[in-house]
Amino acid sequence: MIDSLMQTATDALGPFGPLIAVGTLGLILVLLTIPILIRESKDPLDKIKKASRSGVEPEAEKKRLRTGRRNEKLDKYANFLEPKDEKSLSQIRLTLMQAGYRDRDAIRYYHFAQFAFGIGFLILGVLYFVLFVAGNDDTTTQQTILYILGPGGAGYLFPKYWVTKRLQQRQEEITDGFPDSLDMMLTCVEAGQSLDQSIIRVANEIRVSYPALADEYEIVAHQIKAGRDKPSVLNEMAERCGVMDISSFVTVLVQSQSFGTSVADALRVYAAEMRDKRVMRAEEKANQLPTKMTLATMMLTVPPLLIILVGPSVLGIMELFAMGTGVN
Repeated sequence: MIDSLMQTATDALGPFGPLIAVGTLGLILVLLTIPILIRESKDPLDKIKKASRSGVEPEAEKKRLRTGRRNEKLDKYANFLEPKDEKSLSQIRLTLMQAGYRDRDAIRYYHFAQFAFGIGFLILGVLYFVLFVAGNDDTTTQQTILYILGPGGAGYLFPKYWVTKRLQQRQEEITDGFPDSLDMMLTCVEAGQSLDQSIIRVANEIRVSYPALADEYEIVAHQIKAGRDKPSVLNEMAERCGVMDISSFVTVLVQSQSFGTSVADALRVYAAEMRDKRVMRAEEKANQLPTKMTLATMMLTVPPLLIILVGPSVLGIMELFAMGTGVN
């Protein structure tokens, strides 16, 4: 019976039919087993909490919902969608925060996206192999594995690539807008506003051009209004941004507050330094441009130039050779 099944799979799917059938069966079993593994028994305390919430007044319920709690639908999958290691958990949380994903369930959404894209692209790879490649007798085992597992690996790595690109773009936006925000903050402080008011004003002014930096300034302003101490708030901002210029700026402000020096003087010196640093970055990119254009310039200009200069000579030599052959 097993031989007949293998022969049927070979006739239907090609020489790798048994392997494809076994792999598909294993994938189906994995998909059926995952919900059983991640399902958790309900805690009796949760039932008591839900029963107590049933008598809460509507207005109180609205206030409770504004606190931004976790998504209860994802709580049952917490053990599956969150790293067990505390170091890995804090690292991925910091990476997502620096990329702009500050939701409390961002880690769970990130790992769910990895799982979903990995399984989805794996299924697409199997379907593509079965429909378009399985009938080819020249397909090797390595090519089969590449066709099937390659899309799955690409799908699993796609969320990580997306977050990395988003983080780089956000840090670049913050770096570009930071010198302008310092100049505006210095103007506000010298006009008589406090540092807290200056941060709010700068956040409103730069939102159109640099929304990521404006969001960070707004978070700082709201946290200071809530009563938190300024050094810890500024240090958290430097950690969320992940930009060296922001970290240096936070150090300057914290030291200025600790030693009692003028904030305006510190901002003036640091703003001038940031302007000079931006000019240096622009000059560095301008100096790199000729080197980057060299290869493209050679590929686009040298072949036509050779055709124009050497082409007539080659044609003349070919004609002379043809004439000499005809004479002989």
